[in-house]
Amino acid sequence: MSFMLSEEQRLVSESMRQLIEREVEPVLAQHDAEQPLPQEPMRQILKALARQGLTSARVPESLGGTGMRMVDFGLCFEQLPGPVIFALLSQEVTVARVCAESSDEVKARYLQPMIDVDVITCTATTEPNVGSDPRSVETRAAEADGHWVVNGAKMWISNASIAEVANVTVSIGKDERGLSKLMRLLIDRRESPFEAREIPTLGLRQGHLGEMIFNDCRVPKANVMGSAGDAARILTLTWLGNRPLLGMAAAGMAQRALDRAIEYAGGRTQFGKVIAGHQLIQARLVDIEEAILTSRLLSLHALAAIDAGERANKLSAMAKRHAVEACERAVSSAMHVFGAMGISRELGLERTYRDIRMLPIPDGTYEVLTLIAGREITGIPAYRA
Repeated sequence: MSFMLSEEQRLVSESMRQLIEREVEPVLAQHDAEQPLPQEPMRQILKALARQGLTSARVPESLGGTGMRMVDFGLCFEQLPGPVIFALLSQEVTVARVCAESSDEVKARYLQPMIDVDVITCTATTEPNVGSDPRSVETRAAEADGHWVVNGAKMWISNASIAEVANVTVSIGKDERGLSKLMRLLIDRRESPFEAREIPTLGLRQGHLGEMIFNDCRVPKANVMGSAGDAARILTLTWLGNRPLLGMAAAGMAQRALDRAIEYAGGRTQFGKVIAGHQLIQARLVDIEEAILTSRLLSLHALAAIDAGERANKLSAMAKRHAVEACERAVSSAMHVFGAMGISRELGLERTYRDIRMLPIPDGTYEVLTLIAGREITGIPAYRA
């Protein structure tokens, strides 16, 4: 058993870092750091990531994707700047679901344009009254004249305001337990208009997190994704990969904060010597690195388990639960190393802190992830009667 990255994996990580420096960070720097990017600059960024194979990571090569190992995908995710994390995840997840669930007709129309980011897309499940329990979805779809007519609202949707096509979870009725029978519809905004608007947030402000409103939105029946009632299973399978990917993103954000803190501590002098030579600063830096290392290892372990064909419910939940929480504390601790400069907007770590605070929300909160892991350990679900 080896815990060391192979030479190939190191090259994957380094190649991704260089791409970010060359093609992503300059675009972000050209725009207001506190405002969502316009659609075309975000498309430019996503197209750069597409050329690296990241918008089709979970699509087999036989269908035009890259079929990346999840470990390699995680190593790429670790390098992403904050505002790009949700944008890429939303695009790639939707591509993966279109590949897994849609008819040949839908694939022929949408799959390659989504992979190439000629079409920006998103997945919409969460609602104003529905978060971690997708079986309670309230957005309704009813059959009428060869269409599905959709009414309802989605909230906290990445890419909502810039998406041209949305993969939307709807309810088509109730089962015998009173839970929503779910279906997914691919809603093309160009032929089935819907309203979308930004939600101002604490962090990731150059990204897009929004609300979607559907009022008698008529969607062709050909745009049904998969079999009616099967959406919950597909949702779960993609969530399992997303959670450790977010863990890797958190580790990357904390690592960049640590790198800056180490550099600063080696040059800042107090009481006659650099502060890196003071015991309490060293203790803080050790704690930060320990948080990053454990987060990275647990996330890679979960991704490796998925690559091996395991369902990995427990590992996936634990990876995100530990990594995001530990790395959020690590970024905060790195800010302390800088003293007063740590809270300045000039330094930029306050933006990193706001960005990393956004990561607990998608694909399972701390509380839900704890209950998932607890169910796997005990065999007893705590969140359903």
